[in-house]
Amino acid sequence: MNEQQTGQDEYVGDVAPGGPAQTRTAGCLRITKVAVDPEMSNNCYLLRCEDTGDQVLVDAAAEPERLLELVGDGGLATVITTHQHWDHHRGLAAVVAATGAEVVVGSPDADAVTEQTGVTVTRSVGHGDTVAVGSCSLDVIALAGHTPGSVALLFEDAERGDGRAHLFTGDSLFPGGPGKTAGPAEFTSLMDDLEARVFDRLPDSTWFYPGHGDDSTLGDQRPQLGEWRARGW
Repeated sequence: MNEQQTGQDEYVGDVAPGGPAQTRTAGCLRITKVAVDPEMSNNCYLLRCEDTGDQVLVDAAAEPERLLELVGDGGLATVITTHQHWDHHRGLAAVVAATGAEVVVGSPDADAVTEQTGVTVTRSVGHGDTVAVGSCSLDVIALAGHTPGSVALLFEDAERGDGRAHLFTGDSLFPGGPGKTAGPAEFTSLMDDLEARVFDRLPDSTWFYPGHGDDSTLGDQRPQLGEWRARGW
């Protein structure tokens, strides 16, 4: 399959299962987005360090053969699972078996991921931890609510970047609202974390990449925060 390679100005993040990937470069990081599984339409993100060639996959959601094709001959250092829900790790066992990649999960979700996949989590992470992508680095932002151990991953490259922060949000933030929660307490927890750790910290230009569907910017979503709080979902 020949994947579509898009330039920085052409990337829009609009991908569909069975369709081509989209790729952009942000400083030392090359970001490739692909959608898998027509039923769930999960987004997976292959991150490649432009300096070292090291690669990290965010969510081995499904279709491991497709993901391994993206990985190619460059090897895979790490798979980060953004949260424990089944649709985000169906390809994990096959990808790890083929590549020997380290498995990273937010600490409160780690046991559940192992129970559901049979894959040993080699590193449990919490808020403020970092995950290397070669010479690049991802900051771990814990966002409890969609699941207890949901994490977002923040990339910033002040020296070589494109003027944006880039945030991989799993199912914790989408265009139009936070991810689904089990009840009022979980919703409040997620909104509190999103406001304090994402919207209060990062500028409007921050581009975020969710676990399903299209991307957006924090600036596009910020005016809706009060509405989200009021509706409770």
